[in-house]
Amino acid sequence: MSVLAAVTALLTAHRTRFALIGAAAMAVHGVSRATSDLDLLVVNVECLQTSYWKSSELGGADVAIHAGDVDDPLAGVIRIRESEASQPLDLVVGRGPWVPAVLQRARDAEIEGVRLPVATPSDLILLKLYAGGSQDAWDIEQLLAAGDSAAIGAAVERELPALPTEARHLWRRIRG
Repeated sequence: MSVLAAVTALLTAHRTRFALIGAAAMAVHGVSRATSDLDLLVVNVECLQTSYWKSSELGGADVAIHAGDVDDPLAGVIRIRESEASQPLDLVVGRGPWVPAVLQRARDAEIEGVRLPVATPSDLILLKLYAGGSQDAWDIEQLLAAGDSAAIGAAVERELPALPTEARHLWRRIRG
């Protein structure tokens, strides 16, 4: 069983909502990046407890838990990998009142033979705006170009008031 299959099975068993984000999610929506990272978003802070990951389903996978501090925009990140040479899977523990809606709006797709929820293009943009890096701005432009930019932009605009001021400013700069 792949790490992705094992982690999604464990999250499902714990009834933890999740969605694929990052480069793999962008690829689902038609944007190719040089990286093939696997990133899942959750809001369940119980994932940051070692006991959450005590499961035979993960086999000998290494689970590294990094909790965010009070000022961190993330509650934490859990990095899971089968071996040093294998591609890691990062489980991003989001925080903020707008993040659970990202999980609710996610739509199923198949990745590496695993059926799982994938964040929508507009929600990927919201996450990128929240992160606010230079690569994120490029990713946003690519997501808009790959889909119905008017519909995606309207969906972003509806949710934008829930994001921090810096995210709203970045959106205005990108949209001109």
